[in-house]
Amino acid sequence: MPLDPEAKMLLEQLTAVVRPFDELSVDEARAAIATLSAAAGEGEAVARVENRALPGPLGEIPVRVYTPEGRAPFPVLVYFHGGGWVIGSLETHDGICRHLANAAGAVVVSVDYRLAPEHPFPASGEDAYAATRWVAANAAALGGDPRRIAVGGDSAGGNLAAVVSLMARDRGGPPLVFQLLVYPVTDAPSANTASYRENAEGYFLTAKTMHWFWNHYCGKSPDLSDPYLCPLRARDLKHLPPALVVTAEFDPLRDEGEGYAARLREAGMIHGFFGMGPLLTKAREATKDAAEALRAAFSAR
Repeated sequence: MPLDPEAKMLLEQLTAVVRPFDELSVDEARAAIATLSAAAGEGEAVARVENRALPGPLGEIPVRVYTPEGRAPFPVLVYFHGGGWVIGSLETHDGICRHLANAAGAVVVSVDYRLAPEHPFPASGEDAYAATRWVAANAAALGGDPRRIAVGGDSAGGNLAAVVSLMARDRGGPPLVFQLLVYPVTDAPSANTASYRENAEGYFLTAKTMHWFWNHYCGKSPDLSDPYLCPLRARDLKHLPPALVVTAEFDPLRDEGEGYAARLREAGMIHGFFGMGPLLTKAREATKDAAEALRAAFSAR
């Protein structure tokens, strides 16, 4: 199937103005993604936005809480931004979180976990889990329902959502009702899947860039059997919350996302499309599906 025409046009625009991240320094890459996200303009209005700081393993974890219109208690989505564990922030994913808060009718707590290479694996996962535990324990103070807590994220954030789900199961909670995994990283680049070979270059996220992210995150000789690094290699995936996995056809991460728990395939798109709702029809369809899946999971409680 050919690349979606809207995605093809956007890809041409992106590649014209942004050098591949693996050709940049970490600081330059962070500045580039911040510039790209700012170009999308302001996100949707929500009833309330609040910046907070939660206790973490090695200090405070900044979060941003989005509350939709309506009457509390709301279900809660703890969201982890993408960016290869190296780039990305509360700002780069502000639009996605605003949209999900409105579309899912949920309080969304966006987590600004520690980034590599300053804080390599397992820092981001431990921050993500600590934030989720705090949100579950203090949901009422956020206008949320502690019985309806979900986790979600895109790319590296999808990895963290999967990891938090595993940690919650292995460490005795908190109970989660759903995991939203948008083109998640679930295995190492060295797995060299067909989608890594087919989409190695030319579709924004390249295989070389993924290796750049991976090496910053966990070095060149990590323990690939660690499920909190590579969820796909977990020995047991039983007793996890229901999941919706959104994958992109033209994406090195496609096969590992599908291999983990494929529930949805967005054919004809590139990595990164989920946050491009103002520009891409497929992105609006994917976020609509995600919001509907979240609403269904929340209403089942």
